[in-house]
Amino acid sequence: MSAASAVPSPAAPPPPPGTFEILARDATTGARAGRLWTAHGVVETPVFMPVGTQATVKSLAPWELEAMDCRIILANTYHLALRPGAEAVAAMGGLHAFESWNRAILTDSGGFQVFSLSDLRKISDEGVRFRSHLDGTELFMGPRESMKVQRLLASDIAMAFDECPPCPCGKDVAEKAVARTIAWAEICAGEPRAEGQLRFGIVQGGVHADLRRACAEAVCAMEGFDGFAIGGVSVGEPEELILPGVEMAAPFLPEDRPRYLMGVGQFWQMSESVARGVDMFDCVMPTRLSRHGSVFTREGRYNLKNAANRLSDRPLEEGCACPACQRFTRAYVRHLVQAREILGVRLVTTHNIFRYLETMKEMRQSILDGTFGAFRARIAAAYGPGATTNLLR
Repeated sequence: MSAASAVPSPAAPPPPPGTFEILARDATTGARAGRLWTAHGVVETPVFMPVGTQATVKSLAPWELEAMDCRIILANTYHLALRPGAEAVAAMGGLHAFESWNRAILTDSGGFQVFSLSDLRKISDEGVRFRSHLDGTELFMGPRESMKVQRLLASDIAMAFDECPPCPCGKDVAEKAVARTIAWAEICAGEPRAEGQLRFGIVQGGVHADLRRACAEAVCAMEGFDGFAIGGVSVGEPEELILPGVEMAAPFLPEDRPRYLMGVGQFWQMSESVARGVDMFDCVMPTRLSRHGSVFTREGRYNLKNAANRLSDRPLEEGCACPACQRFTRAYVRHLVQAREILGVRLVTTHNIFRYLETMKEMRQSILDGTFGAFRARIAAAYGPGATTNLLR
């Protein structure tokens, strides 16, 4: 071997942030496996993003998420703007340095939280004037303000500021929300962004197919968006309306950009949405339900508090490789949850987030292997309509 051949060639630089590569497609559905490059690493899709509202995924440390190979988490623009303040986060070096997380972060626009303050806000074409839920201080947030906060947070993906109408609502209300969402998206697309920051537009339209299509076509035609989200399909409507909401919007989103379904996190809903072409998801479900003793498994969900688990020496899930299952019994974790010990919440959350991340990896691999149909059927049997959600085994 010559001296020259012994020298390894330099690694090729990663693609620029915003590059989205589709690696495989399912033969019979819209499911696809891909990669999205961000300023803080590559995100393999389909992906579930654990929610870290206050710059932390509840009860978990960053190194625990890293050990599970979590590539991207979500943070909340509204909450962080109020406390500790976007300027404070920027002074600490941005959100990644602030929470010591060196992988990707997506920040929502704050719109959903602001609009949910029905008794504390007033909407205009410029934005929303509202009172802080913390101390009642009057504040204002519009598209420019939201983009500025997210720029200061320096997230990898910033979401456009949109109006998320409640469900149910009249078509006239949905029409006004779509008009504002389109107008605000155009402002957001032109605002400055942090270095390497991506920006996603959002499609609204409620349960109205014509509004969904109109909003999608208008927002997707704008320059300045690296991906697109389907919003307003998890805001109180019956479960049977969630997938139709996806079907109304997904066909009108660009094939070569990532597609994000906001606030949806049931396994069956995610599997069916991936079959309709969606790539990214977030939801508080795995962390919120952990605090009530709800455990997710490959076969379904069960309530750890049930008496059947009081003397069980089994792990939370048989065959699970998460630290909670490797070390502790159901009886012990149940005791901690019943006693309201912090460790109990941590252990159930650890398991649930692990199960979510592993399920998304299995989903992605099934697309790569050409076995997505079998995966989809298994998820439907465990979590679909009519599936048993309490496993007393």
